[in-house]
Amino acid sequence: MRVKLIYSHEVVDKPILASIILMAKIPINILEAKVNAQKGELIVSIPATGDKLKEILDLFRREGVQVQEFAETLRIDWDKCMACGACISPCPTKALRFREDWSLEFDEEKCVACKICVTVCPVKVISMP
Repeated sequence: MRVKLIYSHEVVDKPILASIILMAKIPINILEAKVNAQKGELIVSIPATGDKLKEILDLFRREGVQVQEFAETLRIDWDKCMACGACISPCPTKALRFREDWSLEFDEEKCVACKICVTVCPVKVISMP
């Protein structure tokens, strides 16, 4: 699950992310970060589902971090996609691949929102919401 974590100036100097990683024993991946003395905004990928994900998100909220969940990581216009495969090779996590019938398949759980596929798509049918 990809989420945006917003740290207010009251908590931006605390090691909240590190503490939650240690407590939950989940390797949370930082995808984007904008942090200064007043505010912090992080886009992270949390490899958890169900109760474990809820527990982790609740831990952030209890520490004073605002949590915004993303419904989707990538948007692909399937009607315009030519399944050319240009996005497959550069994908570092193999979130994009061909099915046996040579149609394109996207695995949301593997995507880390690096945006490489958005850049390399020759027909520009892949975007980030």
